[in-house]
Amino acid sequence: MNEVVGSHDLLLVTLDTLRYDVAEELMAAGRLPTLARVLPGGRWERRHSPGNFTYAAHAAILAGFLPTPAAPGPHPRPFAAAFPGSETTAAGTWVFDAADLPGGLARVGYRTICVGGVGFFNGLTPLGSVLPGLFAESHWEPEFGVTSPTSFEAQIARAERAVAGADGPVFLFVNVSALHQPNWFHLPGATRDDGDSRASHAAALEYVDRHIGRLFALVSERRPGYAIVCSDHGTAYGEDGYVGHRIGHEVVWTVPYGEFTIERGRWR
Repeated sequence: MNEVVGSHDLLLVTLDTLRYDVAEELMAAGRLPTLARVLPGGRWERRHSPGNFTYAAHAAILAGFLPTPAAPGPHPRPFAAAFPGSETTAAGTWVFDAADLPGGLARVGYRTICVGGVGFFNGLTPLGSVLPGLFAESHWEPEFGVTSPTSFEAQIARAERAVAGADGPVFLFVNVSALHQPNWFHLPGATRDDGDSRASHAAALEYVDRHIGRLFALVSERRPGYAIVCSDHGTAYGEDGYVGHRIGHEVVWTVPYGEFTIERGRWR
């Protein structure tokens, strides 16, 4: 990462509540053609989240504690705050002297941009302002939120305008709300009475896949891009009687993850 930071635009996309099992099933079935193009080997990596709901997971992720490979470690991290005794800071880790990753990148010249999705990024309350407040520039509108069937398209359009106005390298963070409940409207033929399900969760991921290529093009237009696409945590749809997240269940802790570079001007 010491060779990447400064030479690449950076993209971090969190697919809020995306379950690993659903993501892997869709990838294996050929239903995620855009993500299959960029993920190493066309596969998701199985990882464990640092938190079981949005705020906790993002507080860790934005401090450099990304989801951890689901195997015994220690696992070196790509980014890490300077911290004596850290066992996951290695020679290839980009170490920043700040409390959070956006702050560290800002110190070396990055324009840090947040395009929020779920309520913890809406800036409407003190709590909803903490995470977006880590960035130099943050954006949220109701059409980016969980109740909008076109939330991701609206988020991308705002990201494109924000990056177009930036000088120098960019760190773009997008919290994608489309997977989060309610998501029934992404499943063709479903109604509000049908409610959310594993199937509508999958349909929401297919919706994201149809549009996410615009972000890859955006961060590789001016210079090479480096992207991390992952879930912050999963969510339950009745497994063992559980519904939702902020619970200690396997479907919540286990998340899909991918990181990759994009050559400048090569994404079409």
